[in-house]
Amino acid sequence: MKKIPDTDKKPILLFQPTFVTTAIVPLQPQEKKIISERERFITQVERINQIAGELEAAILELKAIANTINTQKRYPLLIKELCKNICQYFAVSIPWVKRKSDESFILTTRKVDLFRAEREAALLAQQLRQQTKKRLASQRQRKNKNAAEADTKRFFKKVLVNKS
Repeated sequence: MKKIPDTDKKPILLFQPTFVTTAIVPLQPQEKKIISERERFITQVERINQIAGELEAAILELKAIANTINTQKRYPLLIKELCKNICQYFAVSIPWVKRKSDESFILTTRKVDLFRAEREAALLAQQLRQQTKKRLASQRQRKNKNAAEADTKRFFKKVLVNKS
C-alpha cells in the first residue's frame, strides 16, 4: 500500500505572492481628439437632419393617435364641446439642411406630408379593386367560354343522335 503524504503540516497557497518592482504609472490626460471645424459642421448637419426625422415621426404619431381617438368617439366625454375631430391640421414643415452640388449647404425646411398614409391606402385599395374586377371578369369569361363549349358539344351530340 502506498503511503499518502500528510498535507496538514504544509499550508497550500492558491495564490503565490508576487513582488512589485515597478511603480504605478501616474495618470496622464488623454490626448484630445482634434477634429476640424468642417467635421464639426458636418456632424451638426447630420444631427439637425436626424432630429428633424425624429420630429417628423413624432408628428405623424400624433396624427395617428388623434385618428384613433376620433374613431373611438370617447373623447367627447373628456371635452365638453362636441367637435368632429380632436385635432386640426395645417401645413407643417421641419428644418432641414441640404447639401448642394458644390459641397455647400442650405438651411431650409421640408414639408411634412401628413396625409401620405391615407393617399397610399386609397391607392392600394383602388389597385386591389381593379385586380379583383379583372380577376372576376376573366373568371366570367372562362365560365362563359366553357358554357359555350358545353352547349356546342350538346348541340353536336343531338345532331349526331338525330342523324343516326
